[in-house]
Amino acid sequence: MSFTTCLVVMLGGALGTLARYVVSVLALPISRDLPWGTILINVTGSFAIGLFGTLTLAQGRYPASETLRLFVMIGLCGGYTTFSSFSLQTLDLMRNGAMVRAGVNIAASVALCVAATAAGHAIAAHLNGGARQIAQTAIEEDA
Repeated sequence: MSFTTCLVVMLGGALGTLARYVVSVLALPISRDLPWGTILINVTGSFAIGLFGTLTLAQGRYPASETLRLFVMIGLCGGYTTFSSFSLQTLDLMRNGAMVRAGVNIAASVALCVAATAAGHAIAAHLNGGARQIAQTAIEEDA
């Protein structure tokens, strides 16, 4: 891990975060009943990491340097959505025949993340004197 690699990943993360914000804002008009911005981000990020990661393997159709792969897969996709990493890891488990572990990964990730959000909210609500609100603006709810 070099300083240059850290800067490359950081730049990718910043760009991914900006992309996430832009997509979230643009999706606000259609996100009344479901967080469509987040769903779109998770799906497109998952698609991007699967497509880019596979195409740019050393033996892939378009081999890319490790630095470029880190920029896109860890930086850009990581800043855009960590769901892409979760999806890639789950697909790897499934492709390796570990269907039970893939199922546990899916169930545990969803259940634990929702539970952690609820626990964090409960603690903060208690510290805030019982506040029920989590997000301050619509964009925060979609992010």
